[in-house]
Parts: sequence; C-alpha cells; structure tokens
Amino acid sequence: MDISDLLQGPLKDIIINQVGNQLGLDNNEKTNVAVDGIFATLLNGLTKNASTPEGESSLQNALQKDHDGSILDDLTGFLNGTMQTSNPKTANGAGILKHILGDEQTTAVDNISKASGIDTGKIIKMMMMLAPIVLGFLGKSNNSAPTQQSGGGGLLDILTGATKTVNTQSSASSILDQILGGGSASGGGLIENVAKSVLGKLFGGK
Repeated sequence: MDISDLLQGPLKDIIINQVGNQLGLDNNEKTNVAVDGIFATLLNGLTKNASTPEGESSLQNALQKDHDGSILDDLTGFLNGTMQTSNPKTANGAGILKHILGDEQTTAVDNISKASGIDTGKIIKMMMMLAPIVLGFLGKSNNSAPTQQSGGGGLLDILTGATKTVNTQSSASSILDQILGGGSASGGGLIENVAKSVLGKLFGGK
C-alpha cells in the first residue's frame, strides 16, 4: 500500500465524504486541505521520532501489537463509528495524538485551523479520526514490505517516502510552512518540537 492511496482516489474520497458527514462540513476543498495538513503533521512527527534506532524499534513494536492495518479494510465503518475492533488502542485517536504531538497538539490544531478555515473544535475531532488511519497505513505497508529490518529499509523507508509524498501534495504545499513551522523565527517550529516529544512513552506500550 502506498501513501498516495490515502491522498487521492477512492480512499481519499471516502475520507473526505465521511469526515464531512460526521463533522457537518460542506466545503470539500477546506476539508481536503485540513486532511492533507493533518497527514503531513503526523507523518513528519513520526518520521523525526523514528529516525533513531530506538524510535524506529518502538514504532515497529506498536504497529505489530496495535496497528496491523485492518482498520483500512473497513474505512467507512471506522469513520462512521460502526466498525468493531477487539483492540481499543487500534482506534484510540485521542491517545495516539497525545503521544505523537505531546504539548504541541494545540499548536498543530491552531495552525491547521487557520490554514483550512475550519474551526479548531472540528479540527481536533478530525485529527482523532485520522490518527488511527495513519498508523493503520504504516502497519499495513510495513507488513507487506519485503524487508522489515530495523535501521535499513522497511519501516523507516516507508515513513520517509510517505512523508516526502505528503509534503509535496499540491493541495497542502502552500500551507505546509505554516503547519510545520518551516522557516519560522524560532528555527525549529512544530515538527522540531514534536521530534523531542515522547515517542518512547507512546510506543513503549503503556
């Protein structure tokens, strides 16, 4: 599975339509910008954290235990709340966001809200819906990768490729600097702060 499956085509249409229906959004263009911004934010954060052997190993363990990608087998059911899962962590969007973004969650929500024109209350709900999908994508892609060796190919290559693709999405490229903090006066921005957050805590299992 390639990240482009989530960024365009039938799966993207399902995401836009279901998110719009669940949150009462009637502007698909704004929803699309927000969705791409959320994917970009989460993937950049995960890539930064998984750039160390320890971070990659922790993420690998989490994917194997809680995010095998089965959530994508019934994407409509997950997004509209009818899908049943035996593992609560698989669909725990709030928990995933807390661990990936840490104290930067509010900053991410505010920036994506400003960029898309959608209010912050709906952005946070959207992020909770999409975070399990991101990890589900990584889990499914990782399971089908020809090699899963830590530190050389496999998961880190999948993450790096996915992040590069989402960062160049035409619908989001004009707002990525704002969302990701690129070129900011602080020199680091959101993603650099996310990189310092507690991926180990998140993907350590508790």
